[in-house]
Formats: sequence, C-alpha cells, structure tokens
Amino acid sequence: MPRFLDQLRTSLKDGSFRPVPVRQRKIPKPGGSGKLRKLGIPTIADRVVQAALKLVLEPIFEADFLPVSYGFRPRRRAYDAIAEIQMFGSRGYQWVLDADIEACFDRIDHSALMGRVRLRVKDKRVLALVKAFLKAGVLTETGRYEDSDTGTPQGGILSPLLANIALSVLDEHVMAPWQPDGVMGTTYRRNHRRSKGLPTWRIVRYADDFVVLVHGEEGDVVALREDIATVLAPLGLRFSESKTRIVHMREGFDFLGFRIQWKRKRGTRKWFVHTFITDRPFRSVKAKIRALTHRVSQADMGAVVGRINQILRGWTNYFRYAVCKHTLNRLRRFVNWRIIRWLRKRHRWRWKVFRRKFTTPTGRWLPIAADGIEVFNPAAVTVTRYRYRGNKIPNPFLRLRTA
Repeated sequence: MPRFLDQLRTSLKDGSFRPVPVRQRKIPKPGGSGKLRKLGIPTIADRVVQAALKLVLEPIFEADFLPVSYGFRPRRRAYDAIAEIQMFGSRGYQWVLDADIEACFDRIDHSALMGRVRLRVKDKRVLALVKAFLKAGVLTETGRYEDSDTGTPQGGILSPLLANIALSVLDEHVMAPWQPDGVMGTTYRRNHRRSKGLPTWRIVRYADDFVVLVHGEEGDVVALREDIATVLAPLGLRFSESKTRIVHMREGFDFLGFRIQWKRKRGTRKWFVHTFITDRPFRSVKAKIRALTHRVSQADMGAVVGRINQILRGWTNYFRYAVCKHTLNRLRRFVNWRIIRWLRKRHRWRWKVFRRKFTTPTGRWLPIAADGIEVFNPAAVTVTRYRYRGNKIPNPFLRLRTA
C-alpha cells in the first residue's frame, strides 16, 4: 500500500496521471418501472485521487452553497429537508412544484460545470484533474469504449460534489430574492408582497430531487416552472415531464421516501403537514423479507434472523420520524407470519406443535429467536418528530475558517 500511494503521488506531481474509463454497470431503478440506472465504477487509483480532490474542493464550495440544499453535504440529512418542507408548508407555502430532473448525472454539461468550478478554483492542475475525470470515458458492459461528452458518472466519489456545484446555479437563482437586499429578504418584505397579491417561494433540494414551495396561487407555480426550466437549459438539463407536477399540499406528494400531506388531525379541527411512509419503500422492505424467508429455503435460521434484523433496524431508523406507528405494526405482523410459515414448512409442524413450542404454559407468546438472536420488533421503535434545525446546522468548514 505505501508503494502504491508513493507511485500515485509521483504521477500526480509530474503530471503523468491519467484517469482510466469507468466500468459501467446498469441496475434497476426502484419502483418497478423497468428503467435502468447507469453506474460508473472507477478503479482504486482513481478513487484515491477523487477522494483527495474532494478534500480540496469541498471546503471551498461548501462556503458558498446555500442552506436550502441537503444532499451529499456534511452534517446534513434527508430529515432536514423534510423538516423544512413541513415548517414552510405549515406557514402557507402549500402550492408545490414537485420536480424531477431527467437523467441529471448523465446530462450535466461539462463546459457549464467547469465554468462554475473555475469561478472558485484557479489552480490549473486541479482544474485539469477535474476535467480529466469528466472526460475519462466509459467502458460499457459489453466491453466497448464510449466517450463521456456530458455528465458525471454515478458511483464516483467526486460525482455528488460536482452535481451540487452545477445545481447550485438553481439554488442561487430561486433564492436570490431571499438575500438580505432582496424583495423577500425579511419577514416584513415577504408579508408586504403577499398583501399585494404577489407570491413568495422557497426551494428545498436534495441532490437532483427538489421541490419549490409557493405561498400564492397555482399560476405562480406554473410561471416558476418555466423560469426554472430556462435556468436548467444551459446546464444541459431538463424536467422529466412524466414525474414533474404541480400539486397542492392537500393532495400530497412524495419526497425522499416520505409522503408529505396537509391533513386535519384526527379528533380536532386543526390542520397540520404530516409525513407518512410511501408505499414503495414498504413494498421494497417486504420484498427483501420474502426473499430471505422462502418456504423451501434451507438457510441457517440464525443467519437469516440476523440479516432480517439488520434490514428492519436500518429501515425503521430512517422512517421513525414519520407518522408510522400503524405501518410499523403492519411490518411486525408481516415479518412474524413470514417466519412462522417458513418454520412450519421447514419442520413440518402443525399449528398446535408450533404453538406449543413458542408459547409459555400460561399461553403467552414467546419471541421468535434463533441461536440466541430474537427477531427485531419494528413496532418497538419510538416514533418521534424530527426537529427543524434551519440555520443552526453547523458548517464544519466555516467554523474552521473563523476559528
């Protein structure tokens, strides 16, 4: 390893380093649409250099990124984006442009992206390295070489940062009125605009998925959509016509696996913005459990239970901030019955035999376990509301700069 790093360091210093084409792999997109997502897998040497480049570039651009973007940024989470939508939705921003950029990572224009990078980076060696990775090319699954004239392949360490750099143009354009000297820079100015029948808006972006929340009318959202389309065009990007839509929060929309909807709280006359779990991730986790508990499977039960627990813990930890107690109970019942059917088929147990083995003499059910590992109970997860952090999210690079 030291020798490998020494050779890599030498090639970078003398300028002989050249990235090799990424190996392309196509994986199914979630949702059962039948479409494929292209991944570009770089070599180990290219990953090391990309990681080093990210360490150099990220502090520079993080100082400029606006707080409305949350994807692939330090100390920012999907929950922060959801909490911001909830907060502004509760304050009247209830018309939504639910936007989807078509093949964002595959179509980003290299000239536009490099222009954004050159605004903040002047070192020609760094610029040459970034451009070399963009132009490295692709080795397809059939072994054929293809030029990479646009895009930054998903799968590379540097790709999310480059995508954020390109899409920061969108953030800056939409949020320009929110600057201190802008027409929406203060609460008073925003209220004054609304008193005259003018709209106010705000973007919330997570990587290439974003929504624009509008305090106004449906026509205002249509105008914003056309305006944003003109901003995306120089980047080589466009909206996906089938996935981009204009909705009211009363109808609800899906974002980052959550269903966000303005609903009346049961038993009261008060309305709130709620977050639920969408059907797609619930179907996905059930499919994973089914694959592990096939009735004719002869896999080791302890290993299966351990893997099921990993899946359930990860899934419930992500969704525990939604209104999901009922969904977690449904998942618990589904998992238990899948394992019960699997065990009965495997051991040819009748129901009375199974019940005798997994109940106490008083008739109380025992937890299903194997090799001392109990099946994780999703319904036992505490469901809480994620607190909106807003501008309190720390930026590690700004803190270092001011220290």
